[in-house]
Amino acid sequence: MTHRFFWIYLCWLGTVLSHSAWAQSTAQALPELNVSGVNEQALFGPSKTLTGDELKSKLGGTLGATLANELGVSATGYGAGASRPVMRGLEGARVQILQNGLAAGDVSGISADHAVANPMQNTHQIEILRGAAALMYGSGSSGGLVNVLNDRIVTSMPDTVSGALNTSYETVNQGKTASLELDAPTGPLALHFDSSISNSNNYRIPGYAEQGGPNANWMINPNQAQDVPYSGKLPYSFSNQNSLGLGASYIRDDGYTGVSLERMNHNYGIPTVDGGFIAQSQNRYDFSHQTNEPFDGFSSIKVSAANTNYQHTEFTSAGTAATQWNNTATEARLEMMHKELLGSRGVLGAQVTGATLNAIDLSTNNYAIVPQTKSNTAALFWVEEGGYGPLKTSLGARYSYAGQNPNLATQFPNPGDQGFYPNTYGPPTLQNRQFNLMSYSAGGMFDIVRGYGIGLSYSVSQRAPTPQELYSYGPHDSTATFDIGNSNLNTETSHNIELTFQKTLGAFRSKASIYRNQFSNYIYGFYTGSYSVNNDNFSVVQASQASAYIRGAEGELTYNWNQNGVGGRIFGDVSQGSFNAGGNLPLQPAPRIGSEVAYQRNGWLTGATYIYSYQQNRLASWEVGPTPSYNLVNANLSYTERIGKINWTGYVMLKNLLNQEIRYATSPMAVRLYAPQPGRSLMVGIRGAF
Repeated sequence: MTHRFFWIYLCWLGTVLSHSAWAQSTAQALPELNVSGVNEQALFGPSKTLTGDELKSKLGGTLGATLANELGVSATGYGAGASRPVMRGLEGARVQILQNGLAAGDVSGISADHAVANPMQNTHQIEILRGAAALMYGSGSSGGLVNVLNDRIVTSMPDTVSGALNTSYETVNQGKTASLELDAPTGPLALHFDSSISNSNNYRIPGYAEQGGPNANWMINPNQAQDVPYSGKLPYSFSNQNSLGLGASYIRDDGYTGVSLERMNHNYGIPTVDGGFIAQSQNRYDFSHQTNEPFDGFSSIKVSAANTNYQHTEFTSAGTAATQWNNTATEARLEMMHKELLGSRGVLGAQVTGATLNAIDLSTNNYAIVPQTKSNTAALFWVEEGGYGPLKTSLGARYSYAGQNPNLATQFPNPGDQGFYPNTYGPPTLQNRQFNLMSYSAGGMFDIVRGYGIGLSYSVSQRAPTPQELYSYGPHDSTATFDIGNSNLNTETSHNIELTFQKTLGAFRSKASIYRNQFSNYIYGFYTGSYSVNNDNFSVVQASQASAYIRGAEGELTYNWNQNGVGGRIFGDVSQGSFNAGGNLPLQPAPRIGSEVAYQRNGWLTGATYIYSYQQNRLASWEVGPTPSYNLVNANLSYTERIGKINWTGYVMLKNLLNQEIRYATSPMAVRLYAPQPGRSLMVGIRGAF
C-alpha cells in the first residue's frame, strides 16, 4: 500500500467513523475540567488516558514501550532499558515527560539512550495531552505531553488499609518483576508506600541483530563499515531496576497537604555495535497542597513543587566508567481554578524551574559533550473551557522566559586534535542566551447533532533551544556521532492546525483527525558529510535550523470498548515530516494500521491486537534504510476472583506472537540497524488488590 493510498484510506476512515451508527445516542453532559490532565471527552485538544485494565494489559518496562502502539504515538528503542514516546513524528525536547504534573527531572530528552527516570510498575494512570492542556505545563511540547500519575501523595482519606501487589515472569529475557503498594489512614494522615523491582537478562531476537543479516556491512559513518554477527540473545539488552516511594498527606475537609519521596536505581545495557551500559539513579522529593473553595470566584488553589537529583554513569563494554551525567532540578507551580464565568471555567497559574546540567568525562575530569549549563524558566499560563449550547470551546495562552547559562570558563578541545575530514569544525561560542516565548491555543467542538461533533483547533508553540543544541562539542558513542552545537540558534516555533471528527455516544464510537504542523527554525542535527578520524570516524553532526512541516492523520472506530461483553477497535495513523526546501525529516515513524478485539465478563478478560507497520522509506538524506515493515500480534488473558478480602488476578500475555523482526524508524541508526526489538515472548503473572 503506497503512502498516497494510505492518506486516502485514513481520510475515508475519518469520514466513515464520524458517521457510524448514526442512530445511537444517549444524554451527554458537559465535560468537567481536570487540571491533572484531561479525559477523552475534554476539549483541550485530542487526548488519551490509560488506566485500569487497559493500562495493566499494556504496561511495559519503559514509558515508550507502554505507549508505543497508541494512536499517534510511537517510540524509540535502545534495548529494554531506554524507550521514550515519539508523538506525531516529534521526540526529545518536543515531548515533555511529567510525573504527577511536574517535570521528570531526568536527561532523557537529550539522547534516546537516556532512560526516562519514571518507574512504571506502580503507575496508576498515563495521560497524553495536547493543545491547551499542554500549555499548563510547558511551552515547547509541540508534539504533546505525557503525564505519569502514581498517586504517592494521597488526596482523599482511605477508609482502611488498601493496596496492590504484582509479580510476573517473562520468557524472552527471563524477566522477573515484583511490586507492592499500600495506602493507610493514621488519624488525620494518609500514608503511602510503594516498592518495585524488575530484573531482565539480554532478550532473544528473531534472526540476526544486524538488519539484513551478517555481512550487510552498514556504513553509518564514512569508511567505517560494521559487521555484527549476533543472533539468539542481543548483547547489552538487559535492564535491572528498583524503586522505593513514600508519601504522607494531611487530609482536611477543604483539601490536603502532602509530601513524598522516591529513590530509583536503574542499570541497563546499550545494544550498539560497541556495547556498554548505564547505571542510573534519582532521588525525588515532591510537595503538594490544595485548598478547595479558597475564596469567592475560585473552586480550588493548588501549590506543588518537586526537587530531583538525577545521575547516571555510562560504562564501556569493558566495564570502564567513561562519562557521568548529573542534573539537579527544582520546580514550583501555582494553579488557581476559577468558577464558571460567562459560561467558561479555567485555570490561571505560574511556574518556575531551575536546573543545573553537568556531564563529566571521567578519564580527564573535563566536560563531556556539553559543558555545565544552568537553565531557568519562569512562566504564566491561562486555559479556559466553555460550553455554549452545541459549541464547546477551549482557549489557552502561556508566556515563558527561558535562560541558558553555560560555564563560560569551559575549555573545548582543540579542533585540530579531532582529525576532522574533509572539513574542520570549531566549537560553538560560549554565551548566555535568553528567550521570551509566547504560546497559545484556541479550539472548538461543534455538535452537529447530539453525540456527533466536528472540531477545529489552532495552536502556536515556541521552544527555546536546549543546552546540548546550543553548546555541545564532542563524540557521542551511543549515536556514533560527533555533536556540535550552535549557540546562535533562534526560537523554534510551530503552528499546528487540526480538524477533528468524533462520535461520543452509543456502542459505536469514533474519532479521526487530520493535522498540519508548520515549523519555523526547526532544530535538527545535520549530517555535514565530514567525520572525525580520531573518534572512530564518527560523523560530524551540527545543530541547524530550517523551515519544516509535519502533516498527518489518525482515526479509530470502537465498538463497546472497555465494557462487558465483546468489544472491538480498528485504527490507523500516519505522519510525514519534510523540510520546506525538500527532503525528509529524520527519525520519522512509519504508517500503521491495526485492530483489537476484547471480551470481558464474570471476571474473565481476554483480548488480541494486530498491528501492521509499513516500511519506512521516507528517510532523511543521511539515514540508512529503509526500515522493514512488520506484523505485530499480541494477546492477553486474565481471570479475577475475590478470595477473602483480596481480588486475585492471574494473567497471561503473549507478545510478538509471529516472532517478527521489529525495528523502529524513530531510533537512531547506531542502534536501529543492529538492535531489533524482542522476539516472541510469554509473560505470566499474579496481581492482588485489597
